[in-house]
Amino acid sequence: MDELVARVADATGLDPATARKAVTIIIQFLANNADSGKVASLAAALPGSQPIIAGAADGPSDIMGAFGALTAAGLDMGQVQAAATAFGEVARERVGPETFDAMVASVPGLSQFV
Repeated sequence: MDELVARVADATGLDPATARKAVTIIIQFLANNADSGKVASLAAALPGSQPIIAGAADGPSDIMGAFGALTAAGLDMGQVQAAATAFGEVARERVGPETFDAMVASVPGLSQFV
């Protein structure tokens, strides 16, 4: 998780605490909306993500909710896009592009953001 948070912070210019909030929101969103088998693969590939996924019920349940949570955490529109892109890059590296892209495809409209 630390590498993921650091890459999101670098890509967005956010401080590490805010980048960690963004990563948490993205993981919770995926846990609530994406194919559960793909989310399990992501959890296995991202050590430290399991507690976030376990608490996903507290996270956003749709794209607009995720956007609202990210902006409430202090991200502007550009930072939301940069965070999603950086998250996607790390996730693709960890679970493989086929698994990540299938997870994204399982959520209508998500491909526009990552």
